[in-house]
Amino acid sequence: MGRYLLRRLLQLIPVFIGTTFLIYWLVWSVPGDPFAGKCGERACPDAYVNMMTEKFKLDQSIWVQYGNYMQNLFQGDFGQTFGGREIGDIIATSYPNTLKLALVALVIEAVIGLTAGVLTGLRRNGFLDNLVLVSSLFLIALPIFVIGFVLQWVLGVQWSVIKPTVSSEMRISELIVPGFVLGSASMAYIARVARTSIAENRRADYVRTAIAKGLPMRRVVGVHLLRNSLIPVVTLLGTDLGALMGGAIVTEGIFQINGIGRQVFRAIVTKESATVVSIVVVLVLVYLVMNLVVDLLYAALDPRIRYE
Repeated sequence: MGRYLLRRLLQLIPVFIGTTFLIYWLVWSVPGDPFAGKCGERACPDAYVNMMTEKFKLDQSIWVQYGNYMQNLFQGDFGQTFGGREIGDIIATSYPNTLKLALVALVIEAVIGLTAGVLTGLRRNGFLDNLVLVSSLFLIALPIFVIGFVLQWVLGVQWSVIKPTVSSEMRISELIVPGFVLGSASMAYIARVARTSIAENRRADYVRTAIAKGLPMRRVVGVHLLRNSLIPVVTLLGTDLGALMGGAIVTEGIFQINGIGRQVFRAIVTKESATVVSIVVVLVLVYLVMNLVVDLLYAALDPRIRYE
């Protein structure tokens, strides 16, 4: 296990460098004036443009810019915005909010999706099975912003069950509906994957043997069937945390949550390329780490899997 972990960590280095360079190149290669709108409606003076170009080394090649950025990044310096604000402070302020929202969404989709998948996998072709299949298809087909606006309008405006926007305290009770919206599509996928996995493993020889030994059905399902059926679900859940954090732009905008998603949107609108790059780099790192954690969980769920 130790050798495998070391090898995987070493593999993350070229992947991280390659993805971050691609992001850096794509963001800084976007055509247009990076200083547009920085001086109001009029164009910025040449003295200001020259000063900012020299300060951020925008006149150098992309390789030099990327090398300087990575050197500063490894020292914990994410750079500055054109307005002089530290990007590290922006991430430190907004990242915990997005992480909290993503974790709530992950718990909701895991509990509801897995429960629905197990129940329908054990009892296929019934009313509950058809209901879950139709509901999951409905959630997959609807865009997140539609689900968000509908729930916000119905629950927040019409029925006054929730507040239409999330307060700065970010209480868990306030994040249940936004978390449901953010994880709605993934919840549907988890229910379908769990349903299929449970139905397939239910016909496996080890399940038949456990039943033939006279084990209670609760133990057969909870210990034998569910454990082996969780592998594809864990894959979805593990990789979904990074995807949830990156896909929170719409949900945070609807419910007025000051998170990473809103910061990325503002940075794109104001053409703060350095902010976009730094935030996406953090999301890439989270995604890579979660993939590694998922691979390590495989061995815990299935004793047949051994890493050399």
